[in-house]
Amino acid sequence: MPAKRIAIVTSSTRRPRLNPTITHYIYDVLLADPTIPTNHHPATSTDSSNSTDTDPRHVIFEILDLSTQSLPLYDESVIPASLPTSNPAPHYSKAHTRAWSNTVQKYDAFIFVTPQYNWSIPASLKNALDYLFHEWKGKPAGIVTYGSRGGVKAAEHLRGILTGLRMRVVGTAPGLPVKYTGLPVGMLSEEEERVELDKRDLQGWREAGVEGMMRNLGMELVCELDKGVSQ
Repeated sequence: MPAKRIAIVTSSTRRPRLNPTITHYIYDVLLADPTIPTNHHPATSTDSSNSTDTDPRHVIFEILDLSTQSLPLYDESVIPASLPTSNPAPHYSKAHTRAWSNTVQKYDAFIFVTPQYNWSIPASLKNALDYLFHEWKGKPAGIVTYGSRGGVKAAEHLRGILTGLRMRVVGTAPGLPVKYTGLPVGMLSEEEERVELDKRDLQGWREAGVEGMMRNLGMELVCELDKGVSQ
């Protein structure tokens, strides 16, 4: 049995943005935790079909960036929940929806990493979620938010949305207050500039136990996936 794949989703698509930096930080924390049974595939892995790992508890963490998915504002003409459960992808009317469906079906669980916009989540994340239904249904999901006060309101809204999609949302939802890390200003280059986290924010998160919460979230997802294997 191949290792289970968990996507850590970068949910903001604006530029400049802090989201990719936060996502990589979470990836590093989870991969460094010896209690989470990973097989330590790279973050950029896109194909685990050749994996020889047969431990049913092993997981692969991968980063999935919504900015690379080319999803326009929702324009699908069919209702996702009305499509065949086993493989809905061929039944969508738009090529970008079929591609997105195939991408999401590759993953067994998700960690949605999102900023808080006006007490909720970015439109880019809501848009990506609304395109599909069966591809999300029944899969474990975790939430990590960030913002000036940690993003609690965004987490509440996202939990409701994921529950509506029939996902199995785990209880731990770390919120990262961002007080010192800033975004670059001025002209934007063709290549996205990586934002460096301010050491004071990192220290504050560690002191507040955020990294421990992330590890708990990771293990909760592993346990949910393990339940699926044993059922």
